[in-house]
Amino acid sequence: MTVGGVLQNWLKGWVLLWSLGAALASAQSDFRVADIRVEGLQRLPVERVYAALPIRSGDVVSQRDVAEAVRRLFEGGDFEDVQIGRDGDQLVVVVSERPAIAKLDINGNKSISEDNLRKGLKDAGLAEGEVYRRSTLSTIAGELQRQYIAQGRYDAQVTTEAVPLPRNRVSLKIKIYEGSSASIRDINIVGNQVFSDDELRKAFELKPRGWWPFGSRHRYSRERLSGDLERLRSYYMDRGYINFSLESTQVSVTPDRQSVYITVNIDEGERYKVGEVKLAGELVVDEDDLRPLLVVQPGQVFSQQVVTQTAELLSRRLGNEGYTFAKVNDFPDVHDGDRTVDVTFYVDPGRKVYVRQVNFAGNAKTHDEVMRRELRQFEGAPANTALIDLSRERLERLGYFSIVEADTPRVVGADDTVDVNYKVEEQPSGSIGANVGYSEASGFIFGASVSQNNFMGSGNRVSFALSRSEIRDSYSFSHFNPYYTLDGVSRGFNLYYSKIDFSKARVASYAADRYGGSVNYGYPTSEYSRLNFGVGYDNIKLTVGDYVAEDIYRFLKAQGDQFNLYRANASFSTSTLNRGMLPDRGWSQSVGLDVAVPGSDYTFYKLNWEGQKFFPISRRWTLRARGDVGYGDGYGDYGALPFFENYYSGGIGSVRGYRSRSLGARSGALSYAIICQQNPNSPNCRPDPRPEPMGGNFLVEASLELIFPTPFAADSRNVRTFFFVDGGQVFETRVENLRYDFDPDEFRYSAGIGLTWLTAIGPLSFNLARPLNKKSGDDTEVFQFSLGQVF
Repeated sequence: MTVGGVLQNWLKGWVLLWSLGAALASAQSDFRVADIRVEGLQRLPVERVYAALPIRSGDVVSQRDVAEAVRRLFEGGDFEDVQIGRDGDQLVVVVSERPAIAKLDINGNKSISEDNLRKGLKDAGLAEGEVYRRSTLSTIAGELQRQYIAQGRYDAQVTTEAVPLPRNRVSLKIKIYEGSSASIRDINIVGNQVFSDDELRKAFELKPRGWWPFGSRHRYSRERLSGDLERLRSYYMDRGYINFSLESTQVSVTPDRQSVYITVNIDEGERYKVGEVKLAGELVVDEDDLRPLLVVQPGQVFSQQVVTQTAELLSRRLGNEGYTFAKVNDFPDVHDGDRTVDVTFYVDPGRKVYVRQVNFAGNAKTHDEVMRRELRQFEGAPANTALIDLSRERLERLGYFSIVEADTPRVVGADDTVDVNYKVEEQPSGSIGANVGYSEASGFIFGASVSQNNFMGSGNRVSFALSRSEIRDSYSFSHFNPYYTLDGVSRGFNLYYSKIDFSKARVASYAADRYGGSVNYGYPTSEYSRLNFGVGYDNIKLTVGDYVAEDIYRFLKAQGDQFNLYRANASFSTSTLNRGMLPDRGWSQSVGLDVAVPGSDYTFYKLNWEGQKFFPISRRWTLRARGDVGYGDGYGDYGALPFFENYYSGGIGSVRGYRSRSLGARSGALSYAIICQQNPNSPNCRPDPRPEPMGGNFLVEASLELIFPTPFAADSRNVRTFFFVDGGQVFETRVENLRYDFDPDEFRYSAGIGLTWLTAIGPLSFNLARPLNKKSGDDTEVFQFSLGQVF
């Protein structure tokens, strides 16, 4: 149909409506509707009109009914124009549809994501397929402009365009020029006398722009300013100024709209102290038990933060008795005469609450029973806030989950019953690796290893490793069940075998063929401590090359080259760490004794202590301190720790920046060729050209790590970045001719930066370290890498 035809039809329709309306008006009487006819629809179904129209066939209608019908059709928002007339006993409805939105384009937005922007537009009715309303689009454009101004983008512009399309449709285009956020030139505080401007500005997140051009703290934002003003109010309220008030706030924009000046006018008021502290309400817990929780004390400077903290402590104490939804409200009574504030804590315990069910969500791999055995809050028992939190902490310490959240929703229809829901997010809890390579010393090498702390979701730790080369075969297997019995007694065992074909080895040192195994048990002595003990057997056969250290040669000549060792060990460990992987709160320590008992071919003992503690600096910055001390010695007829049980130092988890196991005494210092004993004239009778680290019987190590938010992943629990300072050394205190006794001057130190990342194949650790006091002969490494261990 041509444009002229469309206009002609519309003209006929309007003439018809005018005549019908005139006839209806002249009749000045009601009429019965025999039929309803709808004209003008192009896109909408006729049922849409019938559904909104309050008139039906057979109804008797008046002028008022017709006016109400017109109003109801307009209310739906589908039509730009509505006319109703009469053609005999027919009711004629002529409508003009609003166009539909066929396409919606948004360009130029950066600070507001397009997904969020489209969601907001859809909620307002502006989305593809919806009816287009000009007024809504204008309102949205104005609101966007205001949002950008609130961000300090005073030069932002939002323009809209509606392009008509065939079949009564439009294409909407929203063009955004965000501009740039205005910088804060100065923050001026007026009215302060007790505290200086500099002291008060420290409470502000926003800062005037300085010499450093990066960052966003100098970018003005109305929302951030509101937060800063609340922090300013809290600053005064926590220091006794309960009548503090914000008189006004002015934000002045420079003519170029690139800078702002902020002026805050305040009235500090007078400083108040705490008068009486009272408890009121229904005290379901003895007042003597609640009084120690009153952090607020008479005579203190009034602090709203301390008052709020006291109310929370009281609420938690009531929650520990099953009153999960207890309310503790503080009511300050201000006495202006002596400037004191009496504080009354009113206790409303509500009803005692019981747990109906404990539910888990998010554990796709970990079995429910593995999680349930960590719980200290049981079904059917009174809901105990402390036990619910302790259960959450125990789940976090497993190391299987990156996030553990607890919720206690009420059961519908029951005021005294709740469910406890634990929502978890699983993380990698093991490592897997394989390697194929070649080395001059060992030839072709093939190796594979798997370590899983949550084997098939059972909570058991299983690991095995194998390595084969032309000169060495090595196999190991271990299994640990933390709940060997229902009351938490653990059991673990391991088996290993290692053999070296020394005739093919291209080294001039010693090697040890080993096989053996051990069984260990652990018994919980508290929620945070365990006592562990075990027994094991080792068979060791030593082989040496052409060149060997003098003390090793003497040892082998006196003691032989094969040893059967029967071992017993015991340890006591304590841990309050908040997570099993990458913790950042709490502390842990372990002290252990390992003894080769009488009946062994060589008797000795090793005593070890290791510990770590986290010191929170802020919510996202933490200081970690770590220490490790080990000492070993022989006993009975044996005067020294055997060299094959020595401690070693250096590398990741030790003193970073130095090659792994490289610190301490070296064989080259006091070594000679065994063949020189047998054939002094041999041309091979010369000093060992490859001095090797020998370790020692006394190990001392310590480190400090400053954990800071990881760039681009600040809230992730699967990655950690840190600065570190390490120090340590290993000494030989029992071999007289080695002369490498404990000497603090021999400690090695290093500093650097590191990253640990929990990946699907295991924890990856990277370190860049710089030795601080390297000495001649030290082996150093700037970059170090590890897979499968977390430090």
